[in-house]
Amino acid sequence: MIYASGHISGGHLNPAVTLGVFLRGKMESKDVAPYMVSQVVGAVVGAYVVYLLTGRTFSPTPGESVEAWKALIAEFLFTFALVTVVLNVATAKKMEGNFIYGLAIGFTVLTSAFCVGNISGGAFNPAVAMGPTLINAAFGNGTFSFLWIYLVGCFSGGAAAAYMFKFLNQES
Repeated sequence: MIYASGHISGGHLNPAVTLGVFLRGKMESKDVAPYMVSQVVGAVVGAYVVYLLTGRTFSPTPGESVEAWKALIAEFLFTFALVTVVLNVATAKKMEGNFIYGLAIGFTVLTSAFCVGNISGGAFNPAVAMGPTLINAAFGNGTFSFLWIYLVGCFSGGAAAAYMFKFLNQES
C-alpha cells in the first residue's frame, strides 16, 4: 500500500507517521489534520468492511494478562522504530529516489508485529486502533478502555522519532 499510495499522499497511512514527518519539517501544518482525518476514516471504513464480511473486527488490545504499561511501552518503542525508518528512508536527502523505502517500512511493521504483537496487539498506528474500536463500539461489541494506549504510545513514539532524527541529522 505504501508503493500504491506513495505518489499520491507520500504513503501516509498512519497518523503517527504524519506527525513525525510534520515535526521533522517535511509536511506543511495545513496538511496534517486532513491527512489524519483521512487515515482514521480509511481505518473506520476498512474495519466496517471486515465487520460486514466476518461479523467481527480486530480491535488491538494488550495480550492476555499483559499490564497496560507494558503494552504502552511496546507501542511507543515500535512506533518509534517505524517512524525512524520512515524518516530515514523516505525523507532523508541521501535517500532521495530510492526504491527500498516501501520494503524497509513494510518489514519494520512485520518485524514489530512478530516481536510485540502478543504484548500490545501490534498496532503501531493510531488509526489501526481507532477504526476497529469505533466499529466495535458502534455495534455494541467493544470498549474504548485500551484506546489510550495506542494514542499515547504511537503519537509519542512518532514525535520522539522526529526529534531524534532532527538531532542526528541537522543538515537534512
